[in-house]
Amino acid sequence: MAADVDAKRTTVRDMRRANRSVLLTRIWLDGPLSRHELGQSTALSLASVSNLVGEMIAEGLVEEAGLVESDGGRPRVLLRVAPGYGYLVGADVGETRVQVELFDLAMTALAKAEYPIAAAEPDPRQVTDHLLHGLTAVIEQAGIDPAAVLGFGVAVSGTVERAADAVVHAQTLGWDGVPLGAMLRAGTDIPVHIDNGAKTLGQAEMWFGAGRGVQHAVVALVGSGVGACVVADGVGYRGAHSSAGEWGHTTIVYGGRRCRCGNLGCLEAYVGAEGVLDRFRQANRGRPATGGDEETAFGELLRATSRTAAKVLDETVGYLGAGVANLVNLFNPDRVVLGGWAGLALGERYLPQIREVTARHALRQPYAQTSIELCRLGPDAVAMGAATLPMARLLRHGGVPREPVARVVPAQAARRPRTRTR
Repeated sequence: MAADVDAKRTTVRDMRRANRSVLLTRIWLDGPLSRHELGQSTALSLASVSNLVGEMIAEGLVEEAGLVESDGGRPRVLLRVAPGYGYLVGADVGETRVQVELFDLAMTALAKAEYPIAAAEPDPRQVTDHLLHGLTAVIEQAGIDPAAVLGFGVAVSGTVERAADAVVHAQTLGWDGVPLGAMLRAGTDIPVHIDNGAKTLGQAEMWFGAGRGVQHAVVALVGSGVGACVVADGVGYRGAHSSAGEWGHTTIVYGGRRCRCGNLGCLEAYVGAEGVLDRFRQANRGRPATGGDEETAFGELLRATSRTAAKVLDETVGYLGAGVANLVNLFNPDRVVLGGWAGLALGERYLPQIREVTARHALRQPYAQTSIELCRLGPDAVAMGAATLPMARLLRHGGVPREPVARVVPAQAARRPRTRTR
């Protein structure tokens, strides 16, 4: 009998938390909303909505955000997630830099720190140091209590095994089974969440950007490297072991250029910024594009007027369009969103040509059912997406009270765990 009572209590508690999760998610993604609108969109009774919303207002998680006129009745109170209830930190571990940003719960960026990466295969301990220094820096810049940070989301290249230690396999970086989660947790009590950068970009664009309103999409990331987030029925597809979406390592030219992963003919070797710049250097008799870093050099190449630059860029648009056509043929998405700093730079200048090439290589019917758009959140969307990782947990658990976190210890603490690199 006691077991039955405990089971019933657990079921009621779980149901209450699930209903809070539904309401909180709707308010955060689509708010401000009235209680009436929440009842209509969630199928919960008005009494349940009022009761659960009242709880979240009392906790400071939800707040009133003005009034809206109703049809013939009293004005309805609008609700939103309180921006200052907590803070989110997101980091983008790119091939050329580590970028860390702090956001409030309205996803307003409040602080930012960047650290360059010079090595092609950076030491995981150095990257961990940059991340922990950046975490400390943005908290100090924003002038907030570390205990108010709900979590630290980190976006990385490669495959992230979703185990407790968030083990990273990034072949292009030379990382083989790096326990990045454990390394970061040795340096901070703030909850750490780690995922692939293309997947965090995809989550940000689906929630706030060009992916809103569709259930089937592919969000493509083109930077130094290339990846994609595949969304089916509104859910990101991860594959058997979270490595789905390695679009950059699909073969575009049999026996072609060597990719950073070691294989031949990968799409990344032709449209990733590093590959594009190397192709230009070879075509330009060994003379590279000018610029002190990869992003500057890529921008200079886009502005160059030489025949060599025009030829390389025209070929790049062709490879990219063919790669997008493969996505269209494989996944039949409603929308393909092109993002990443290099993808945005190419798309802002060549989007009509990219669409034209895609149309030539894709099957007619799926192409006619697809739109190709640019990322709306800008080049920092990967870090923003990483910041949504701890927010997703809060939404999933119905806004359960955050656990207190009190310290961000010096980055040297992250040097204790041992890592394996190739």
